[in-house]
This record gives sequence, C-alpha cells and structure tokens, in this order.
Amino acid sequence: MKPSPSLAAQFRHFATHECPHDPLYQAICSSVAESPALLALMEHAPPTQQKPVLLLASLHERILSGADHALAAYYPSVGGTRAPDPDLLPALLDFVDQERAGLLESLRRRNTQTNEIGRCAALWPALQAIAAQSGRQDLALFDFGCSAGLNLGVDQYRYDYGSCQRGAAAEPGRPLIHCEWRGDAPLPREAAGFRLVERMGMDPSAIALGDEDAVRWLRACVWPSERERALRLDQAIELARVAAHRVQQAASGLDLLREWLDQLPPGVQPVLFNSWVLYYFSAEDLQRHVEAVAALVRGRGLIWLNAELPGSHAPGLARPAPLADEASATLWSLQWAEAGELQHRALAWSHPHGRWLQWLAP
Repeated sequence: MKPSPSLAAQFRHFATHECPHDPLYQAICSSVAESPALLALMEHAPPTQQKPVLLLASLHERILSGADHALAAYYPSVGGTRAPDPDLLPALLDFVDQERAGLLESLRRRNTQTNEIGRCAALWPALQAIAAQSGRQDLALFDFGCSAGLNLGVDQYRYDYGSCQRGAAAEPGRPLIHCEWRGDAPLPREAAGFRLVERMGMDPSAIALGDEDAVRWLRACVWPSERERALRLDQAIELARVAAHRVQQAASGLDLLREWLDQLPPGVQPVLFNSWVLYYFSAEDLQRHVEAVAALVRGRGLIWLNAELPGSHAPGLARPAPLADEASATLWSLQWAEAGELQHRALAWSHPHGRWLQWLAP
C-alpha cells in the first residue's frame, strides 16, 4: 500500500514547525517524509494515532530498551553525542529493519502518552482561578486521559515563573518546573489557595507505575535531547509511587466520571481536566464528548478545565487571537453553568509543554 501524501505532509510540517530547535527530531521527520518505507510504518497505527510523535516515541522506546545499534549514538538520552549527518538516514533504515517487531508493537497498541508535568505550571494557577471563581477552596480533580496520573500531583511540585516561585516547598527530589510568565497579568496569590481533597485519573491505556515497560514508554515520549524534562519525569514518578493517587483504566471515561461525581462529599467543587487528549478525537467523537460534558456541567455543577489546541474547545468560547509565531500553542479555558446556562472563559495560552504561560485578563 502506498503511504498517504498527507502523512508525508504531516512529517514535513512537524520538522519545520514543531521541532525546529531539536536537530535530531527535525532530521528524522524530514527523512521519514521522503522515505516511503518509513512512512509505511504509520499504516500500522490506528488512524487517530497516525502522528509523527507516535513514530518518534516508538523509535526512542527501542533505543531506551538497550537496542545495540549505531543509531543510539544520535540519542542524548542514552549518552549519544553525534549530530545529525548524512549517515543518519541509512542508520535509521537499518535500525527499523533490526527492531521492526518492537516498533510495530508500539505503533499498533501504544498511544502518545506524554505525561508532561510541565503543563502543571498552567494547571496550578488555573486551579487557583477555579477556587477563586467558585468560592470553594476544596476541589476534586478528575484528569481525563491522565496517562500515569502524574498531573494529579500538581500541588506536590514547585514552579519557577522567573520573578518568583510558587507551589510546594523546595526540597531534594521535588520537581522544579520552570515557566516563563508572559504578559502583564499578576500571578494568582498563594493565599487564595486551593486544596485537592479528591483526585482521580482515567485513561483507556492507563500506565501502572510498577510496570517497567510502561514506564519506559513514558520516558520514550520525552524527547531525547530534553534531559531536564526527563529528570522531572523521574522525580514525579517517584512522588506518584508514594502518593498512590487513584488511576483507573476505563473504556468510557465519562461513565467513570459520573460514578466519581456520585461519590464526592458535599461542598467540594468538581473539576474535569484534560490536556492534549481531545486532539486525538475524531470530529464525531469530539462532538459527542462536548455535548456529554455540557450536560454534566449543567446538571452536576462540574467545571470543565480544557487545555487543547483551539479547535478542540467547546462551542461558545470567545477565543482570543492566537499568539504570533507560536506553533501548537495550547488554549486553556473554563466551562461552567450559571442558572442552567453554559458560561465560557478563556484563561491562558501556554506552550504545549508548559515552557511559557500567558495569562489572560478575565
């Protein structure tokens, strides 16, 4: 079967717009775009997962597994220091032949599950804003599409916004997340505060932190050049193993959400959170999901915190103009109900991994 031209276009776009500052991934994506043999690998992935990041993570997972191959010399995550050069493509093709079985297994059954705790640099002030808006400090957080549930530890991390630090106390082993705070909006006051009294994560392919193969997949979803992100991930994994937040695998996340809402104590503000999950929904599934969540917002007092590309947000949101020169900027928004009527508010723009955050005026 001849690979779809749209797949090649995806890889070219990713090389140009998504990873211009990562020479290895830029070179790999450019090579894949011009190679029918490499593009054909993507035909083994489910249609909604046929994204460059899935192939990149699948390759990285085989490298992290200890595969003995010259390609490893290009990967900083295993000590490689070689810059992309004309030998990269032949090495990549040979590596794919050698590791084909493992690659196809990942492409067929894995999802891109970047459990990126850098996004907590936006989640933390968003929960502050929800507490202030709702008048309730006690929040219950449901992370829809949570991977390993590491974002449920948002109150266990420390945040460096440049001019100040916020969050949990600094101490060895605690992730410190650096985030550039953009714009004139002030940081939320810590005194306003929130308390997570209940938290739960759901994922159709939930990652158990005791499963070393699954944890290696999480590490593989971190780009090999980003060693600070990799350290943060390992620290968050260790904290999560101790905290043992509830993470459940479920085919229907909204059914699980309904059951969870039934069990919450009175006086707690429930919050549904998702980040870079709806991006993988088909148009039909997205429409059904938006309508089902709206019913819960109206009927159950749920607040929906949505962090996605702008096209994945609920209708009715007055979206601010996209930021210039920022590929894949994430729009953070709230949906809630007043007197049975849906209300919407755009909270912020952020880098997809939380490297910067521009808070928006109410």
